Amino acid sequence: MTFSEKDIQQIEAKGLTLTGIKQQIQIFRMGLPYSNLVAAATVNDGILRPDISEMESIVARFDESKDQFDILKFVPASGAATRMFKFLFQFLEEYDPAVETINAYLNTRDTKDLHVFFVGLEKFPFYYEVMKLLNENYSDFSELNDSYRSQLFVKAMLDENALNYANFPKGLLPFHEYKNQIISTAFEEHLFESALYASCNKQAKLHFTVSENHKDKFNNEFARIEDKVERKTNSQFDITFSYQKECTETIAVNAKNEPFRIENGDLLFRPSGHGALIENLNDLDADIIFIKNIDNVVVFKYKEEVAKNKKVLAGILIDIQQQAFQYLEQIDKGHLTYTDIIEIAEFLTQKMQVRISSEFEKYAEKYQIEYLKDKLNRPIRVCGMVKNEGEPGGGPFWVKDESGAISLQIVESAQINQKDKNQKEIAKNATHFNPVDLVCGVKDYKGNKFNLTKFVDNKAAFISKKTRLGKDLKALELPGLWNGSMANWNTIFVEVPLITFNPVKTVNDLLKSPHQIK
Repeated sequence: MTFSEKDIQQIEAKGLTLTGIKQQIQIFRMGLPYSNLVAAATVNDGILRPDISEMESIVARFDESKDQFDILKFVPASGAATRMFKFLFQFLEEYDPAVETINAYLNTRDTKDLHVFFVGLEKFPFYYEVMKLLNENYSDFSELNDSYRSQLFVKAMLDENALNYANFPKGLLPFHEYKNQIISTAFEEHLFESALYASCNKQAKLHFTVSENHKDKFNNEFARIEDKVERKTNSQFDITFSYQKECTETIAVNAKNEPFRIENGDLLFRPSGHGALIENLNDLDADIIFIKNIDNVVVFKYKEEVAKNKKVLAGILIDIQQQAFQYLEQIDKGHLTYTDIIEIAEFLTQKMQVRISSEFEKYAEKYQIEYLKDKLNRPIRVCGMVKNEGEPGGGPFWVKDESGAISLQIVESAQINQKDKNQKEIAKNATHFNPVDLVCGVKDYKGNKFNLTKFVDNKAAFISKKTRLGKDLKALELPGLWNGSMANWNTIFVEVPLITFNPVKTVNDLLKSPHQIK
């Protein structure tokens, strides 16, 4: 395969290399391996379930010690919220109030989402804002029949010349309505929540990954709410932003696995999914990093319960990390006895959920110590896991890699070979799923930051099918931030309650109780 000088200039302008692009194309041609599931992680076999007294003790220790640490909350914030309104765009395309009534339309089509939307209309946090605009623009709005009012309401929400919600970043959409029609965004809710658990010495640091063209909007929103949030939380906020780096983009190919070219002949590159954010995470410097998605927030009355469970995860991280650091320092000093080696191995298996090699006992003592140090000296993530109630997404599994090593991993459904009956059965029997609720330790026992890019499983990428202007293409997504990108971290799974998982994937999710004050 040959690339022109113009192609090479385009590749290098993005911070990519020709060798790297050829490797990506080879991935398209050869395909990617599926995960090799050994078993679903379950309570007492890969997932911890602390009882109430244990949780209270862990939370107390975290509260006592947290001011000793540099704490940061990392929030992957998506681009525009367009997908939240997919069924409403379809409604605007299909519905004509001059031809049929809104009731006839709802009764003759598969419009469950639309029916829920209109029934719950007054409970949406943006209801009064939309109605105010409609009454300003249409003097006779209240006199129109339901069919026209319904269509105009949706238009006012989505039209570029009106409120244009579909092109808002999701974090800045109206998410919650409080008393006196006070509206809160997901961005604002993250600030209030972080003050409860992700602050030290009354300062809360948050880092948002955003689309570059949205940064000013986030800055303006923070300027608008800063005084209020700081006054109510008695905390100062340090907010930073970053963007997905161009050097993490991947080349797109056509059906023949040849580079896909756009109309002017240039190569087509695409953002490589949230796995690219391992680069952004790697740039941050903190002792403890909480990770939570932008749309996973709750109204204020649930925040204390959510915060308690985040403290449990962080407390477990601190306890385990401190013990691991002590063992690493002991290894560095040398003179480990046989009893010391056994003690460290048992800590790894019992506390850190690490499967020790079946060959370990055959190793010479020198290599046993090297093995233990390698297993201990890695980034650590403590991940909340929620009982499986049919939600889409990845889950916790015991996975075997190519070398035969078994470890705990978060595995997405796309990584599972659904044609393999055994693998499909293991996935079917999973008891928990991944709500993206992580607390991470990214420094070693000497206080140095790990280079997180060295712990990525590059084979845990995804190939997805897309289209551009009606033409089919294939896209390569880098290993996901909390699955393949963290594959070689030490992983601890902890059961957390469902209240910690409240994503807003469609606009109707805002009608669920964790997003309503009543």
